[in-house]
Amino acid sequence: MIHIVFNEADIDVLQKAIELDETLQGEVLQVKDDYAVGPLKDIYTEEGIELRKNWWREVLAGGNLDGNPDTDEVDDNRLVAFIIERLQANDEEKIWIWCAQNKHDVSGYYWLMSQLKNFQGRIYILYLNNLPFINEKGQLFYPEWISQIQPKEMLKAKRLARPVTTSEFEVDPDEWTKLCNEEKMVRLLEGGKKLSQRDVDFYDADLKNFITNDWQKANKIINQFLSKNKHTTGDMFMLWRLKLLIATDLYDVQGEVKNLKDFEVKKKSGQLFDEAGQSAQVSDTTEV
Repeated sequence: MIHIVFNEADIDVLQKAIELDETLQGEVLQVKDDYAVGPLKDIYTEEGIELRKNWWREVLAGGNLDGNPDTDEVDDNRLVAFIIERLQANDEEKIWIWCAQNKHDVSGYYWLMSQLKNFQGRIYILYLNNLPFINEKGQLFYPEWISQIQPKEMLKAKRLARPVTTSEFEVDPDEWTKLCNEEKMVRLLEGGKKLSQRDVDFYDADLKNFITNDWQKANKIINQFLSKNKHTTGDMFMLWRLKLLIATDLYDVQGEVKNLKDFEVKKKSGQLFDEAGQSAQVSDTTEV
């Protein structure tokens, strides 16, 4: 058995669950790219793969190189080749895809399963969609991520394993192809396994709300966004968007615009006066 997860933190939880139940025994592998953001056009061709790598190079340029596309650290295509090789070599081998209720996991699921149609009946999905679990305090909660589930609770989750159906193998790849051809950059989970898409600047307006009149480190701005905003995504994507906002010259910056803790940002002084003037105009209009 091969277990597939989509987040590094999920590996530890699942491995601890395996220690508690030998029937789960198997290798735990991770799909590392975040398919909830970035270009998907021709994603299964050499041209599309290189297009996506170039986009990640732009996102990570000058910053934290975790997930550098020019290393072997992130090579999901090699992972799929390994999985297919294992399935072809052993007719008894099965794949369990662990997927929680978030756009990152669901996007990864679509990307992966669309390549495994030849192994129908041996590909299983454990989709923890709106299912309650018990947390460390003994309270019921609905996990958004696999890593939020206690290892002993994962033993209950295994009962959700079911084969990806014939219908899913027909419909889901078509849905994924449709998304890929829309050439949008941001994917959102609408519910169930339904994804919708937005333009690359989708998060910008909300990110601006966390840039204040006072100097703040980039990591503080982004952490505020990630903890308070309704829709969020990975910190490296948000750092890239923050750098692009800074490039518009609407904000004051000090420090080297590189990693999350290397520079500070605040609104320009002139912007404060503009906002004050706009507020005064609104007030005058209201009085009239």
